[in-house]
Amino acid sequence: MNKSDAYNLKYHITPPYGLLNDPNGLAYFNHQYHVFYQWNPKGTEHKNKCWGHVVSSDLVHWQRKSVALEPSEWYDKDGIYSGGGIVHNEKLYLFYTGNVIRDDGVKESYQCAAISEDGEYFQKIGPLFEHPKGYTRHVRDPKVWRDQHGNWWLIVGAQREDLTGDTLIYKSKNLSEWECQGSFVDHDHQFGYMWECPDVLHFAENDVFVFSPQGLPERGEYYKNPNQSGYIVGKLSNTGKFNGNLSDFKELDRGFDFYAPQSFKVNDRTIMFGWMSAMNEEAERAVPTIQEGWIHALTLPREVVLMNGVLYQKPLPELQLLRLDDMHYKGEIQNNSEWLLPSTQAELIVHFSLLTENFKMIIRDAVQIDYDWEQNSLTVWRTNWLTGEREYRKATLNNKLAEMQIFIESSSLELFVNEGEEVFSLRYFIEDADQRNVLLEAGDNVGEVRMYQLQECVG
Repeated sequence: MNKSDAYNLKYHITPPYGLLNDPNGLAYFNHQYHVFYQWNPKGTEHKNKCWGHVVSSDLVHWQRKSVALEPSEWYDKDGIYSGGGIVHNEKLYLFYTGNVIRDDGVKESYQCAAISEDGEYFQKIGPLFEHPKGYTRHVRDPKVWRDQHGNWWLIVGAQREDLTGDTLIYKSKNLSEWECQGSFVDHDHQFGYMWECPDVLHFAENDVFVFSPQGLPERGEYYKNPNQSGYIVGKLSNTGKFNGNLSDFKELDRGFDFYAPQSFKVNDRTIMFGWMSAMNEEAERAVPTIQEGWIHALTLPREVVLMNGVLYQKPLPELQLLRLDDMHYKGEIQNNSEWLLPSTQAELIVHFSLLTENFKMIIRDAVQIDYDWEQNSLTVWRTNWLTGEREYRKATLNNKLAEMQIFIESSSLELFVNEGEEVFSLRYFIEDADQRNVLLEAGDNVGEVRMYQLQECVG
């Protein structure tokens, strides 16, 4: 089946067909950026998981490669699940979770590794350590890094036998012999029933623990999605423990569709991808692209920086390479302004030089952004494709709103607020591929709008 212009994403990473979920194995190797992702090439259900693979020299133009990892051994025969990547001794190492369903129906998981000299063909080396005692089979998503003393560390998401979430930390001198150091964070085990996709970001002033806890109860405008992704700021100790407080957990993305983020460091930059999107099964089955034989996408890559204890996610400067020719439009904000996007692949930048009242922006008659001046809050609305009802996500800003940078596709939108202070990622679906109107009811607010047409970049 062909992807229709109504829904196809042309500058985001999508599966060629089938189902995509978590970004995996992010690495810079042999002068190329490598992005792997969970992929079911046989259908649009969460089965038959292997690792899809794309490469790029600029983080913008992506080339598809052959499947990197697929079930083949006793320890991964029922699925290659998520994990990370590292480069060591001019080889690319991938760490993943092997999923096994025994003949008696019992499910098991194994933390495994594979090695490549060319970044394309991988040799599996099997399980790295025994399953930890006191934990259910839900132990997965290994992420590895090396400290300044030459020690290797591996964290893995876990569920204790009392059905509470946790993350375990392992230590190694040689990448083959691993010793469990216990829980990564000391806590009372009252923070969700499973922690997925753990990651550690290292900055000069502090370290950041990123993870995706499942089962958090909704709290005001927080934790409204089926599963959450967020972070706490703290310090890594020499013993492998992370000193941070779960009560300081902050969501990474305030939109509808962001989950299972993973980062990698290239030179001095920390770059992150996320998955659009985790949703309940009924909503997922109703996504229109299933009729075309594919579903889901990765977010655009974001540079992550830590400022005053807050992670900012900034659109990469490389994303300017997406822009076709010159600026499509530049103009002053009027009381009621209406524009026509150059195509359904567009970038829209709104800069406010004077903001004194509320405003409303409607994009393609599908996504609405409301600003409340007194609350200094943004509310993003869309229509739920399953129920047909309007739904929203809302964030109150720490700083006065100055800029919105919006990346628009035919069925996705990523809104970066104040250079990444807050981000809203979402999918939306309308059948009219020719609907390109943008309406801004700006009142007496003063500012400028710039608009660019963006190109297709995933081969």
